[in-house]
Amino acid sequence: MLATVKRVLPDTAEVNPQGHLVIGGCDVVDLAGEGRFGTPLYVFDEETLRGRCREFVREFRGRHADTTVVYASKAYINPALARIMMEEGLGLDVVSGGELAIAAAVGYPPDNVYFHGNNKTDQELREALEYGIGRIVVDNFHELDMLDRLAGEAKRVQDVMVRVSPGVDPHTHVYTTTGVLDSKFGFSVQTGDAEEAIRGALGSRNLNLVGLHFHLGSPLFEVEPYRVATKLVLELAARFREEGLVLREFSPGGGFAINYTREQNAPSVAEYAEAIVSTTQETCRDLGMEAPRLVVEPGRAIVGPAGVAVYRVGAIKDIPGVRKYVSVDGGMGDNIRPALYEAAYETVAANKMTAEPSERVTIAGKYCESGDVLVRDAVLPPLESGDLVALPASGAYCLPMASVYNLNPRPPIVLVNDGEARLIRRRESYRDIISCDLV
Repeated sequence: MLATVKRVLPDTAEVNPQGHLVIGGCDVVDLAGEGRFGTPLYVFDEETLRGRCREFVREFRGRHADTTVVYASKAYINPALARIMMEEGLGLDVVSGGELAIAAAVGYPPDNVYFHGNNKTDQELREALEYGIGRIVVDNFHELDMLDRLAGEAKRVQDVMVRVSPGVDPHTHVYTTTGVLDSKFGFSVQTGDAEEAIRGALGSRNLNLVGLHFHLGSPLFEVEPYRVATKLVLELAARFREEGLVLREFSPGGGFAINYTREQNAPSVAEYAEAIVSTTQETCRDLGMEAPRLVVEPGRAIVGPAGVAVYRVGAIKDIPGVRKYVSVDGGMGDNIRPALYEAAYETVAANKMTAEPSERVTIAGKYCESGDVLVRDAVLPPLESGDLVALPASGAYCLPMASVYNLNPRPPIVLVNDGEARLIRRRESYRDIISCDLV
C-alpha cells in the first residue's frame, strides 16, 4: 500500500512490522492513541518541511542568485512553523494582522516580511508600519491613498510593491483563480488601472515603489501561465523607466501545485524555477533591463506535503448497491476543501497499511451537512469502528480554514522528527470555544 501512495506522503513515511503508518520515526497509531494526542490529529513532518524550504532556495537561487524565497503563511502558520521558516532563511508573506502578530511573536526580521491582502484595514497598516515591515504589496487605490497618508503620519517612507492582475488564465479552480480580469485582487493591466497605480505610487511622497507583483492562482499544474504573465508584467515595467521606475524586485507570486492523489503529476520545483527564471532573464535582456531581485512565494508547496490528517472511524453505513459510508471524527470543520473546492485526497488505513485494499468506501465527516465528505470512492481494506484513516497532503489550507461548526473543538497538531513528537498546538476545549461569549 505504501508504494502506491508514497508520492503524496511525507518524505519520512514508512510502514513498521505491525503494519502501521510511521511518520518522522513516530508510529501514527501510537500518536493517535487516547493516552497520547487522540483524534482527529494533524501530524507535521519537520524533515519534509525543511527539505521543501531548501529545495526552493536551491532551485531558484541556483538559476538566479538574487532570489528571495518567501513563505506564504496563509497556507498555514503558527509560531513553531514560523521559527522553522526563519531558521531556513525564508521571508514571510502575511495577509492579516493576525499573521503579522505571529511574525512579531517569534521575532521575524521585519525587512523579510511582505504584507499582502485585498482589503487591509487602517489598523493593520498601522501595525505593519510600527513593526517596520519590509514590503507592503498594494492591492487597490483605496489602500494606496490610505498607506500614503499613514506612512506620512508615521514620518517614514514605506517600500511597496504594486500587485497587478495580468489577465492570464491559470487553468485552476474558479475560486482560487486570482490573476484574471474578473478578480477582486490587484490592479488590472487590461483596464489601465495597473498603469495608473504605478504612476500613483511613483508620485507618492511617502511610498517608495520597489517592484511589481502578480499572483495567478493556486494550485497551478502548468508552467506556461507563469511564462506568459512574467513576460507581460516585465514589459509593463519597462514602459515606466522614463517615468522613474527602477524595478528592483519582481514577484510572480506562488501557486505552485503539489500531488494530492497518486494520479496527479505536479511540476517539480526545478520545472517551476526554470520557467520563471529563464523567462525573467530572457525578457529583461530583450528589454535592455537589469534582471531584478526575484521574489517567489511558495506556501502549499512547502507545508502541504508535510501534513497528514488522522481520523478514527466511528459509524459505518452500507447502502447495498449504492454506497458505503465510513464516518470519522473530523471532517469539514478541520478540512473544508473537499466541500468548498471539490478537492480530492488520497486516504490510507493507518493501522492496516499492509492489508489488501478491497472495499470502495466514502469517508464522511461528523458535521451536520450532507456535503461533509472528505474522500469519495476510496479503495481501502475492510474497515471497522476504531480503525484509523489518514489523509496525506493535508498540511495546507485545512487548519487555516478550520472552524468550530457544531461547536466541535479544532484538532491538535504535533511536529514529528527523528522519533520525537512535539505538540505545537493543543486541542481546543469547550471552554476555549465559549471563552469569547458573553451572557
